[in-house]
Amino acid sequence: MPMRELQTAAFVLFALACATPVQAQSAYGIGRVATPAEIAGWNIDVDSHGDNLPAGSGSVGHGREVFDQQCAACHGAKGEGGIGDRLVGGQGTLATPKPVKTVGSYWPYAPTLLDYIRRAMPQNAPESLSNDDVYAVSAYILNLNGLLPADATLDAKTLSAIKMPNRSMFTGDPRPDVKNPECMKGC
Repeated sequence: MPMRELQTAAFVLFALACATPVQAQSAYGIGRVATPAEIAGWNIDVDSHGDNLPAGSGSVGHGREVFDQQCAACHGAKGEGGIGDRLVGGQGTLATPKPVKTVGSYWPYAPTLLDYIRRAMPQNAPESLSNDDVYAVSAYILNLNGLLPADATLDAKTLSAIKMPNRSMFTGDPRPDVKNPECMKGC
């Protein structure tokens, strides 16, 4: 009889364990919902239209100084390339057998330049430049490519207004499976 009672007790415990309601936690019971401040700290991306550009401004002259200190070691003194990519030149080469893809010849939108520099550069210390420094470096690179005068100051409004030479050569994605309307709302 003791064996039968033990089996019955084990069955009852097993049934109770299966009937226990599931807790509303992650699979591992760790983590929490991010706070609005934490989300805002990561929500720094800028789209091609210039939405979400940060406050600040920077001149071509200041950009030259920051570029010399933070960028020239990888990208060359005048953006001609080195360890890092070439940033200047290449206009008119995209249709040739050896296209030179630079900010001035290939990039379709100026705000994405600022976005990339702001989030990824310098490579050894991403996000370490101030907003004013990022605007200034962007202004300098655009100036080197002949897209901004040497006495210009760049801010959210002037950056969004720049029309890049290769803007019309990019097309939308024609695949029908990437046109999900739910992905295009509240992004």
